[in-house]
Amino acid sequence: MKSKKVISLLLMAAMSVSLLAGCGNSGSQPAEGSTPAPAPADAGEEKPADEPQQTDAEQPAEVEEQTLKVAAFEGGYGADMWSEVVAAFEASHPGVTVELTVDKKLEDVISPAMKAGDYPDVVHLATNREAALTETLTKEKALLPLTDVLEMTVPGESVKVKDKIIPGFLDTLATNPYGDGVTYYAPMFYSPCGLFYNAGLFKEKGWDIPTTWEEMWALGDKAAEEGIALFTYPTTGYFDAFTYAALASAGGSDFFNSCMTYEDGIWESENATKVFELIAKLGEYTEGTTVANANNDNFTKNQQLILDNKAIFCPNGTWLPGEMAEAPRADGFEWGFMALPAVNEGGSGCSFCWFEQMWIPAAAENQDMAKEFVAYMYSDEAAKIFAKSTAIQPITGISDSLEGDNKMFYSIYDNGASAVMGGFASTAPVEGVNMLDILCGTVNSIVSGDKTVAEWQAAVEEASDKLREAME
Repeated sequence: MKSKKVISLLLMAAMSVSLLAGCGNSGSQPAEGSTPAPAPADAGEEKPADEPQQTDAEQPAEVEEQTLKVAAFEGGYGADMWSEVVAAFEASHPGVTVELTVDKKLEDVISPAMKAGDYPDVVHLATNREAALTETLTKEKALLPLTDVLEMTVPGESVKVKDKIIPGFLDTLATNPYGDGVTYYAPMFYSPCGLFYNAGLFKEKGWDIPTTWEEMWALGDKAAEEGIALFTYPTTGYFDAFTYAALASAGGSDFFNSCMTYEDGIWESENATKVFELIAKLGEYTEGTTVANANNDNFTKNQQLILDNKAIFCPNGTWLPGEMAEAPRADGFEWGFMALPAVNEGGSGCSFCWFEQMWIPAAAENQDMAKEFVAYMYSDEAAKIFAKSTAIQPITGISDSLEGDNKMFYSIYDNGASAVMGGFASTAPVEGVNMLDILCGTVNSIVSGDKTVAEWQAAVEEASDKLREAME
């Protein structure tokens, strides 16, 4: 791409030499309306001999005009926030024009050009999508390491990017996909997951919020006497975040990572057995219509059980209140949110955290400005723009600026819960093996009694063995 030079003119009238020199070194953008063309001198008038002459050092700074191509997935937060954050970035980076592409099917839009060698400079597109574009480029080693971005100072601020990001987000396979400590995915828009409930029901009944699973079972027995089930779930797909949190609570982060990287025998271990048995027991306390409605057509019926006081807890993410905003609810309903209770006595509760990712293709043409844009994503200015659309950036202190339900949701880690992040390591495709289907999709059969815990556990270990052999 050819670059052009844009000369910024400075207003000269009535300015002293010292003032001119100070502006020439400031590096700031001239104010709007401050660059009119100088009036032509009178042809018969000589210039005074003592008028200061502009030296080379005082020449206006040259600003390189360049284009940055940004492609962003349009998720539930909408597209408007991207237009606003791009406008703010351009305003703080004179000479930079951002070509923005936002689409709900982003892969379909950008993939044809990428195959022809025309890559975006920055892409916001998470993993675990059906098209798997992010994973494909990862397997092809076609992403740019972001190590130097983390060392950059956040544009307009005095703090480094790595120090602005909430601790833990840069120590996971969801940001370091090769497990080598090198960051390739910048974390974006996080959403804590946990158990949602009607806080108004607890106030009405005088119940205490359970902090251990023993207290959970006791509450389930008490509620059953009043015809209220302890648990429901939208679909089995929601057991990914649930199971990840339970695994981390049972065995710690090292154990969790061993599960995610298919360590031999890990799913037959004592800690894994605790989790399988816990979910099976929870199945005994699950509302009777849950399995029948645990599908993409009827999942909101299961979520409605919480609003109708027919079930107490439902695993979900921070999008649930918005998803059920227009649904009817019991008198006195009030959203409550908690982490999973500790699996081990004396341990901490855990909450799995989903987040999206931003990355730079290795073939990006404007890599330096791409890094600047990624760094800008962690500025207070950008975070405030995103937050207006409820897209919350994983930056320190963000919960202090939130209100209402959002403050409750995003304060979960401030209230003692341990954050769990990451997912299964990438492998070459293995025919007939989908780890999440086997691990989570089997839950319906456990709740209905069609399969035993032993059968479930053996199937997960078998799948893990096959995927371990296919790790790249």
